[in-house]
Amino acid sequence: MGAPMKLVDAILFIFFLIIAIAAPLLDAQTCLPSTIFPDFLIHLKSWYTHEYGDYLVSEKPHFFIGIVWVELVLAWPLSIASLYGIVAGKSWLPTTCLMYGVSTFTSMGAILSELVGSGKASEKLLKMYAPFMGFAVLAILRGLLPHSQKSNAVGTRHTVAKKKRV
Repeated sequence: MGAPMKLVDAILFIFFLIIAIAAPLLDAQTCLPSTIFPDFLIHLKSWYTHEYGDYLVSEKPHFFIGIVWVELVLAWPLSIASLYGIVAGKSWLPTTCLMYGVSTFTSMGAILSELVGSGKASEKLLKMYAPFMGFAVLAILRGLLPHSQKSNAVGTRHTVAKKKRV
């Protein structure tokens, strides 16, 4: 199970890194005042909205703002914890992956339903959001797969409990 799990962890590491950077810098602009962000980030978000026709970001429906808040309060810290968990080989990594994956899967279900059901979304916009559903499924699977008893973390010891003989 070693090599495939390392590949999954590498893919998730890249995804969690993107989330750890993008959530506070770009996604937060949806629900926080733009005055707290530098101009180049505001222009980047504006370019993205125009380039992909992301009407959810520009129109800011209430459900979408709620999803962004969940991302900032729950998913963003989980992505940072998962990054650390991957690098340090922590035994709790499957738990953070499962929590992140279920949260993102739920959010993406609502977002993709809106995009498809509204008829407003371009194919380009759907292709932008759809990979997040795939990464959510991968994170869920990573959380559900059994992890190795051997830890890669430095300085950890496993002790075996022995029965005392009288």
